[in-house]
Amino acid sequence: MHADLYTAIADALAGQGWIALPGFLSEAEAAALLAHARERREGFSRAGIGREGLHQLNAAIRSDEVLWLDKEDAADQLALMRLEAVREMLNRDLYLGLVELECHLAVYPEGSFYARHIDQHRNQDTRVVTIVLYLNPDWQPEHGGQLRLYLDDGSHQDIQPEAGKLVVFMSDRFEHEVLPARRERWSLTGWFRRRKL
Repeated sequence: MHADLYTAIADALAGQGWIALPGFLSEAEAAALLAHARERREGFSRAGIGREGLHQLNAAIRSDEVLWLDKEDAADQLALMRLEAVREMLNRDLYLGLVELECHLAVYPEGSFYARHIDQHRNQDTRVVTIVLYLNPDWQPEHGGQLRLYLDDGSHQDIQPEAGKLVVFMSDRFEHEVLPARRERWSLTGWFRRRKL
């Protein structure tokens, strides 16, 4: 990755708090990760909300399916290595104290969505930065599935889930939702975390 892209991420998080960055993966790199995700489709399970004792399935809030990543899987290594470089850069430039990336592959079958929410669990502040890396080739606006990010001024930004695009935002700052997808929608989604205090 070009150093300017990492600088753009740090500058955006220090300022407006979010960025959508096309080309984090090339189309070929995104296609390879998507193919590997599809090979593991049977291992995906319904996504829940909440953590530990508060975890539950609620199709009225979210209807996607996820597969938590094995960080030793060679097919995922390119994306994970680039994201590790983002983590190191954020620690170096913004002193965020990020110690790990918690992430999963996510698939939204046709008609699926995720209602408006924030990526901080109740009484926990370990998730600091949210990342979403899209894997969808030839995505068109009419396919839906946009990430709607609710901004500080009360407006919102709809982000197209196009292959290779990386979205990064502060986990505790922005409510967001996934609008209903009208075709199958794939991503790698995760959170840079700090240690629990």
